[in-house]
Amino acid sequence: MLLAIDCGNTNTVFSIWDGAQFRATWRIATDHKRTADEYFVWFSSLLMLTKTEAHITEAIISSTVPRVVFNLRVLCNRYFDCRPIVVGKPECALPVAPRVDQGTTVGPDRLVNTVAGFDRHGGNLIVVDFGTATTFDVVDVDGAYIGGVIAPGVNLSLEALHMAAAALPHIDIARPHSAIGTNTVACMQAGVYWGYIGLVEGIVRQIRAERENPMMVIATGGLAPLFQQGTELFHSVEDDLTMHGLVLIHRHNKELETA
Repeated sequence: MLLAIDCGNTNTVFSIWDGAQFRATWRIATDHKRTADEYFVWFSSLLMLTKTEAHITEAIISSTVPRVVFNLRVLCNRYFDCRPIVVGKPECALPVAPRVDQGTTVGPDRLVNTVAGFDRHGGNLIVVDFGTATTFDVVDVDGAYIGGVIAPGVNLSLEALHMAAAALPHIDIARPHSAIGTNTVACMQAGVYWGYIGLVEGIVRQIRAERENPMMVIATGGLAPLFQQGTELFHSVEDDLTMHGLVLIHRHNKELETA
């Protein structure tokens, strides 16, 4: 079975792929100080508690936090006796190479989302990922990543607002009942929610204006369903997009090995 690991700035997701479907998916806070042994204790405990049978023989890692990759490699080597494929490393091949400025390093998560989005929807695609940062990935007609946009994430914006203004509380993001808030929390929620709807729609509109072909828009990330409620922009919202991309990239590399 394949262990797919997606390490983001906030959370790290572990999924077990049995060749036909994901048997289990678990999430843990990203911490570069967490050792391989700690990962294994957490992982094996969940396997036991959920009675999930998993014989891990292969692994693939996508990480936007370089400092965690070493311990994740050790986890795979020590406890699963396998050498993981790491997206973004020279030895990891992509179905189509990105076309960006020479010397530019593209985030592994953006490459993975590009592969998954193209597999499901074809090219001329915009992938909006609501993560720690809100990213917009543009996928060309042949499946190549050709650039995009990076904007501050929703929770980062809320945290900055709370930290910079002493009178403003820390709040959770939610869709407000009205754009006109009648108390401080409602005003903040309206500003962040409708502000991000405007940001996403405006950026997508500009990307479309710079492209010759019509562009489909799909969304992923934990907050995507929430923002879907406020706009008709998204053709699809997919919470498993990154994991699907990791499976595809792993399969592509295995096919190259046996070719």
